[in-house]
Amino acid sequence: MALEHITVLDLTHMLSGPYGTMLLADLGARTIKVEPPGKGEGTRRLLENDPDYSRNGMGAYYLTLNRNKQSVCVDLKSEAGREVFMDLVRQADVVFDNFSVGVTKRLGIDYAALSQINPRIVTCSVTGFGQTGPDTERPAFDQVVQAMGGGMSITGTPETGPTRSGIPMGDLGGGLFGAMGVLAALAEREKTGCGQHVDISMLDAQISLLNYMATMHLMSGIVPEGIGNSHFVHVPYNSFPTKDGYIIIACIGDAFWERFVACVQVPSLMKPEYVQQPVRFAARKEIDAIISEALQQETTAYWLERLRAARIPCGPVNTFDQALSDTQVQARDMVVDVDLGDGETLKMPGNPIKLSAQRTQTFTSPPALGAHTASILAGMGYSEDKLAALTRDGVIA
Repeated sequence: MALEHITVLDLTHMLSGPYGTMLLADLGARTIKVEPPGKGEGTRRLLENDPDYSRNGMGAYYLTLNRNKQSVCVDLKSEAGREVFMDLVRQADVVFDNFSVGVTKRLGIDYAALSQINPRIVTCSVTGFGQTGPDTERPAFDQVVQAMGGGMSITGTPETGPTRSGIPMGDLGGGLFGAMGVLAALAEREKTGCGQHVDISMLDAQISLLNYMATMHLMSGIVPEGIGNSHFVHVPYNSFPTKDGYIIIACIGDAFWERFVACVQVPSLMKPEYVQQPVRFAARKEIDAIISEALQQETTAYWLERLRAARIPCGPVNTFDQALSDTQVQARDMVVDVDLGDGETLKMPGNPIKLSAQRTQTFTSPPALGAHTASILAGMGYSEDKLAALTRDGVIA
């Protein structure tokens, strides 16, 4: 696998950090969770006893985010524990954390300290606001950065008010950019032989994801508002009710409009002036209302067949069960079986990164707390007596 030569020490917890290291693990990186003895990282206990959302004492958060990983328990707050950690760092390529700003420095495991031990080490920290600027020490979670990043202000409508993304993009964006930053730093290390620190701000990620809409605002000074599922430029580009559900239609450009009108055969949409995008945009509420009324006369399946035959960009608004059973999703191995190690398998989302040189991927069980402490440290030369002493002193578990 692409990253099987890379070892990642995973100090992450909750969602943003574990998602970033999960992406690296899915690409083959040997990913070792370094957890506090006794309790482990925070997501181990989320939903752990829920009858619907847990298996083997592990909740859905932990099960999903920690597949393909190993677990070592080390007390980083003790001097002896930090010595064990430094031994791990000597043989690692990446240390990935999402602690609050200042935690790694207080523990003596920040990039400055680790690079003295291993000059090739790449470290990555995902925080709410990054390592510089006036807000570095403020705490933040997903919805805080979704709100501060501007995205919530254009999600929803003036009637509903600002609405967060149903997917936790504040957290997931931090993890995505964290994994990307690590890969960039590893690529540069091939040239320089030296590691570096990757500083990821979840707020920065949200600003980046505003993309062309931020540029539109900076060019014009116009502050966009929430317009539901419609578009700031294209018409029709919206969700529309059918007889039995909802459908998305996305006509980008005048050529799509002409094919769309020929497909739905509604006379009131056939005005010659509607061929021009500026006219359609000015009349978008009227046009959307006409389309909504027309599409409710038939089922989603009926309209999908007609629209797809006319090569109009469209799709159903799927529920989770419909999305995860979609034939295209299944064909791309985006629902996979993860072996839980007791004969049971669990289905979860697959790896979206498809590499032509990579064989079919298998997924290993999320690790029990400290399941690999002894084997990993023994592989580094720790004797049985030393392991026993460290365990007795609570340094490892």
